[in-house]
Amino acid sequence: MSQPQHTISILAAKEIRDGIRNRWVAATILLLGTLALTLSFLGSAPTGELKVAALEVSVVSLTSLSMYLLPLIALMLSFDALVGEFEHGTMLLLLTYPVERWQIIAGKFAGHSTILLVAILIGYGTTLAILILGNDGDTTGWQAYAAMMASSLLLGCVFLALGYLISSLASERAVAIGAAVAAWLVLVVFYDLGLLSALVLDEGRFISEGLFSALMLANPADAYRLFNFAGFEEIGRLVGLNDVDSGLVAPLVSMAVWVVVPFLLTVARFHKREL
Repeated sequence: MSQPQHTISILAAKEIRDGIRNRWVAATILLLGTLALTLSFLGSAPTGELKVAALEVSVVSLTSLSMYLLPLIALMLSFDALVGEFEHGTMLLLLTYPVERWQIIAGKFAGHSTILLVAILIGYGTTLAILILGNDGDTTGWQAYAAMMASSLLLGCVFLALGYLISSLASERAVAIGAAVAAWLVLVVFYDLGLLSALVLDEGRFISEGLFSALMLANPADAYRLFNFAGFEEIGRLVGLNDVDSGLVAPLVSMAVWVVVPFLLTVARFHKREL
């Protein structure tokens, strides 16, 4: 293993240990698993009437859950990743070692994303196994379920990157947590409300289907929803989004951009920040 990769892996392992020590890992797994099982069992009732697979109905429920919950978890993991280290004085100590600043961010990102990955695999994976066993081994819709799990991790990484950017810009932890909550409200809650209001006021005059799809793709949370709802025909029909032609690639590209750009901005800001 090369020196940069070795340094990043050490920093990532530290973040994972901190997550275990602070019970972040256990709390995230328990929260995702409990809510996933509850929503899946509650949502499985109409599957016989609608003639859709239990896994496909679960994708609808869990996508809606993940869209609100995972961004909040990711922001709470990352909002003080840098500013907290500065406040506690540990960043000065860390930078006395032969480590580049970009490696610090990459290591933290790797550690936090691993925490999310483990939580998603255990929380949602357990639900997947229970649903398959409870439906006589029926695996119909497993591709959509697996895609939902993978895109959930990508959505979490989006808000991890945003949390790092907030942490690099904030002067203290109190400011960072306020900005993190504001970012969650704007991107996850208020954006959809504003878009819905615009559609109602527009009355079909200016906002075409193409523009509507573009506006949804511009927001990472909506891109995640489009990927899981409109990207699979049966699920799109179930939620009434089968007419939205977004495909699978465009939402993934949108979320990937939302990971890369804040991450690079964080690196640039961190390099300019005085100790």
